[in-house]
Amino acid sequence: MNQRKNNIWSTLTALSLGTFSLLPTTDCLAQPAPDKPVQIEVDLAKSKGPLKPIWAWFGYDEPNYTYMKDGKKLLTEISKLSKVPVNVRVHSLLVTGDGEAALKWGSTNAYTEDAKGNPIYNWTIVDKIFDTFIERGMKPIAQIGFMPEALSTNPQPYRHHWKPGDNYNDIYLGWAYPPKDYNKWSELVYQWVKHSVAKYGQKEVESWYWELWNEPNISYWKGTTEEYIKLYDYTADAVKRALPTAKVGGPEVTGPGNKGAFTFFKAFMEHIVNGKNAVTGKTGAPLDFITFHAKGAPKLVDGHVQMNMGTQLRDIDQGFSVVASYPSLKNLPIIIGESDPEGCAACSEDFSPQNAYRNGTMYSSYTAASFARKYDLAQSRGVNLAGAVTWAFEFENQPWFRGFRDLATNGVDKPVLNVFRMFGMMPGDRVEVKSGLAYDYARVRDESVRAEPDINALASKDTKSAAVMVWNYHDDNVPAPDAPVSVALKGIPAKTATVQHYRIDQKFSNSYEVWKKMGSPKAPTASQITELEKAGQLQMMAAPEQVRVTNGEATLSFALPRQGVSLLKVTWK
Repeated sequence: MNQRKNNIWSTLTALSLGTFSLLPTTDCLAQPAPDKPVQIEVDLAKSKGPLKPIWAWFGYDEPNYTYMKDGKKLLTEISKLSKVPVNVRVHSLLVTGDGEAALKWGSTNAYTEDAKGNPIYNWTIVDKIFDTFIERGMKPIAQIGFMPEALSTNPQPYRHHWKPGDNYNDIYLGWAYPPKDYNKWSELVYQWVKHSVAKYGQKEVESWYWELWNEPNISYWKGTTEEYIKLYDYTADAVKRALPTAKVGGPEVTGPGNKGAFTFFKAFMEHIVNGKNAVTGKTGAPLDFITFHAKGAPKLVDGHVQMNMGTQLRDIDQGFSVVASYPSLKNLPIIIGESDPEGCAACSEDFSPQNAYRNGTMYSSYTAASFARKYDLAQSRGVNLAGAVTWAFEFENQPWFRGFRDLATNGVDKPVLNVFRMFGMMPGDRVEVKSGLAYDYARVRDESVRAEPDINALASKDTKSAAVMVWNYHDDNVPAPDAPVSVALKGIPAKTATVQHYRIDQKFSNSYEVWKKMGSPKAPTASQITELEKAGQLQMMAAPEQVRVTNGEATLSFALPRQGVSLLKVTWK
């Protein structure tokens, strides 16, 4: 370590009332070290309202993974990390088939017809999926789609057999078409909701979100915008006839920053407010929540991954802007139905090298930094953000760390899941993190993170504790020195406090690095799997530490590696 770095570290130690130390790297550095600590000021006396658990929402393409071995294990892990029920969204709940799980495919055989065209309803697989959620205290986002084979206007070919490396556009087959009979479709929806109430009870089903389709502005919907709106009218009417207090919404378009998605979204919203309902003939249609998607856009630059958080935040901001432009709708809950660094969870790293961020800590730091800005964007537009769905789960029986956008591999949690464990430990109300740092939400939205690193924090408190999540993020995944960080906490109503410092980086809470040190085994032994499972859990850097509080203030100083995330959990009596 050179003398300048020694001086920085000595200064940090002298400043700190509770000091956490991790020595800076001595590797060849692609970016210069900070000259002085990044100062982060957290004022516990300045509340910004409840810290809504917008992170407690997850989803995935393959519904039949839900009740498989590793799927059930991961759902248990997800349910345990949250103090509130986790909402889960999956595709293909009405798709015809035998329930075989495959990449970007799922089926339940909920609807078929006999030789005379009479409906046959079979809720066995749908119930198996929802039972798995409800047993864990989770809430289904009941996605009404896609089109059963017997109802499709263009049923053949129906099933795809896509795999990574294949043409993505080959998946949109008979299941993506409008119904040949809207009344039969409506009755299918009605029977599903009625069955759900009979099986799970009215109070439980009232807590679910019923939504129509997925990304109907692109090839997931082979009809027109007008045909989707007609389908929405029939669907919403059926849901409300079966359970008037049910929550129904849409339209789950792709990022509204895209012209086509924006146009579709506006047409849908105009219909909700002013259109003629295809079922009732009256003006408008029921809408209890609003959904759209937002994705980033990574690419390879000079041999390394470069993320683009700005693209995702601009999609979110444009969606919020559309909602805010309708006074009668702007207070409705918004669910960002898929909110991710890019668009294809099943496109593995080996075929899509720009997705190489997924196994390591870049996914973790991106998630921490982007979720914090979602709160800011919602506040700036004055809209009601209820949730942001992370479209990532697990892919059963795939090679270890293949580079899918998933939360676990072969039952072993990846670093990104530990960010959600951190979110789950954040209490109560959001509190002020003083502005003046390099990036605020507007700069990240407009420029992404291409200059200095984004070192910032999200903080919250309740009566006896506080939590500060700090990240060191950059769009470019290149080596860089650790950043000295100083977190000044104000408003602690005690003379001493206990600090627990949790960390995600190369050394902590990182099963991927442990797997690589093992030699990247293709078939880890039982003892290696046990070690990997342990490494996949959220870890503290050291034992809890007592710190002195002077006039309600304490300063916590530490070094934070690039793409690292810390959670400082502070408690007092």
